[in-house]
Amino acid sequence: MKRLGPICLLCLCFVVCSFAQSGKVFDNRAMTSKILKMERNYAVYLPPDYESSERSYPVLYLLHGATDDHTGWVQFGEVLRITDNAIKDGTATPMIIIMPDADTVRMGYFNVADWKYEDFFFEEFMPHVEEKYRIKGEKRYRAIAGLSMGGGGSFMYALHHPELFSSACPLSAYVGPLTLNDLKSRWLRAGVTYSEKEAQDYFKKHNALELLETVKVEDVKSVKWYIDCGDDDFLFEGNSLVHIDMKKKEIPHEYRVRDGRHNWTYWREALPTVLGFVSDTFHQY
Repeated sequence: MKRLGPICLLCLCFVVCSFAQSGKVFDNRAMTSKILKMERNYAVYLPPDYESSERSYPVLYLLHGATDDHTGWVQFGEVLRITDNAIKDGTATPMIIIMPDADTVRMGYFNVADWKYEDFFFEEFMPHVEEKYRIKGEKRYRAIAGLSMGGGGSFMYALHHPELFSSACPLSAYVGPLTLNDLKSRWLRAGVTYSEKEAQDYFKKHNALELLETVKVEDVKSVKWYIDCGDDDFLFEGNSLVHIDMKKKEIPHEYRVRDGRHNWTYWREALPTVLGFVSDTFHQY
């Protein structure tokens, strides 16, 4: 049997190392919040070359849905496998993915009563992770995406702070209560105490359609939008209305309606496209 020459051995080692290279997920990270007066958990995906390089990376904030936590995208969304594959086949750029835990019992990603999660996210959480990890802290290199309640978080955060995100990808999104009475009913079931003014103020700030009437159109246009909702999803109406409103206002966006329901099968199939979309924005913004 012929012995492999030095060049062949080098090539073989390169191929083996390339296939062996994988990103890493840590789903037990935590930080202490002064605003929420408690520890908050989060998960992080680090790209395959993170430990072997010294460069900084773009970041995707990936939000979970109701009844899940920061491990949802890890366990059910298969974020490690899907992102590794997208990076290996060149459809996604190496990036850091941050997956926070929003307590869904306390209204999740939004400020309400004594649960100021949105304040925590922007004032404490984002600065914490962007200092701890080698993240490029510029709008151009920052994206947000999420499913269901996290899709709503993606809508609201990008509309509240379009200066911070280059792209937003709401999936099967809860776009906010479609009427003020819907909000009141939701709060009643959750045991939230509120005044009429508080309800009206919250509705105006946490309904995507209302926000599209108040946020400057040029600011909304500074965000690249990818909206995706299944044709059999119970949240289809709200997403359709946002799409129609954006079309009327001539706000560029990608709107996808695929065959599917409100489930992880749909969201796993969406994730590779999301990774490609935000990667294109990182490169071309």
